[in-house]
Amino acid sequence: MMQVIPVIDLLNGEVVHARKGLRQTYQPMQSPLCPSSDPLTVVAALLAIHPFKQLYIADLNAIQKLPNKTSSNFASIAQIRLAYPGLELWLDAGFKHSEDLLEWQTLNVRIILASENFHDMQDYLALSQQHEFILSLDFFSDGFHGPKALLNEMQNWPKQVIIMSLPDVGSNLGFNKSRLEQITQSNKGIHFYAAGGVRDEQDLLSLKALGVHGALLASALHNRQISGASLSMLTM
Repeated sequence: MMQVIPVIDLLNGEVVHARKGLRQTYQPMQSPLCPSSDPLTVVAALLAIHPFKQLYIADLNAIQKLPNKTSSNFASIAQIRLAYPGLELWLDAGFKHSEDLLEWQTLNVRIILASENFHDMQDYLALSQQHEFILSLDFFSDGFHGPKALLNEMQNWPKQVIIMSLPDVGSNLGFNKSRLEQITQSNKGIHFYAAGGVRDEQDLLSLKALGVHGALLASALHNRQISGASLSMLTM
């Protein structure tokens, strides 16, 4: 079974189109699926394709430490939680310290600790040992962002790990196979999720053959490159 998780990136209360990790260039979503970049409208359009069980949310205001990080996207995420109480929300909101989690506790979200937010292992370990979480190993065009030790100390990884290849996000060029092979083949027993570059059903089948547990998708869904029928077959 392949677990497929749709993604929305939120900036100033709107869904934006993520491309190659160049966050300063992200623009409001213009999707064939829906006429609006309103978060609730976009989520409804994604769930009309397939009854997804999870939704990945990136709060770009919080991740980028923008001045209005505490206001604009919390309300949108709270609306999604209210509208879809059974939907499991995976949230990356730039978490680095315990106090960063406080405002989200009422929303019952799954916390993602993204490696890019940590400069050293001590900060990561301090937070990871206090809370249940999903780890995101973040790769940019200049390589891995995060404590170098984190790539090698698999004993400090949780059961679920996202391999985030930001240069491949929105590129429609396929996923980074060599990176996935390198990380997944030596770490059996962990559920890995590929993020970035997944284009179509064949890519999902290729990921499954590699032993990857799931994939995070946005562009392929909005561009109708993966159908609801294909998703139903893959996620059975």
